[in-house]
Amino acid sequence: MANGNGSGAAPDSAPAINAMVQYTKDFSFENPNAPRSLGPQQNPPNIAIQVNVNARQVADTDFEVNILLEGSATVDAEVLFKFELDYAGLFRLLNISPNDMHPVVMIECPRLLFPFARQIIADAVRGGGFPPLYVDPIDFAALYRRRLEEVAAAQGGAQAEAT
Repeated sequence: MANGNGSGAAPDSAPAINAMVQYTKDFSFENPNAPRSLGPQQNPPNIAIQVNVNARQVADTDFEVNILLEGSATVDAEVLFKFELDYAGLFRLLNISPNDMHPVVMIECPRLLFPFARQIIADAVRGGGFPPLYVDPIDFAALYRRRLEEVAAAQGGAQAEAT
């Protein structure tokens, strides 16, 4: 019997990612040299951003996924602003194969969280007296692949030392 969407699969067997809740775990914005830093600058700021993704399983089908974004804007040696954001979501993953679970948690879940984290940062920077900072889109698949390569290289190095 069809489920009404044109496929013959039962509706409860389709893979699903459900965002149960999203939340800010920790957030800090610093504007250490205001109001001096809010005036015109001779040079454009140097903006540095670091991204990290963490996840932990909290139930059979539920995972908490965190995006950690740290950034700063400097001109010469002067800090204009700094921020740290730990933005998280609780995701329920249903009917996803065990082989696909880790990539879904580490790529797709952060991809769903990112636009909200991006807006929090933009609003905070604007509230600090600067033009909003819209963090460029992040390729979470590339970050995931790079992390796998780092782990493989570390394991390969450890195995080489053991022999």
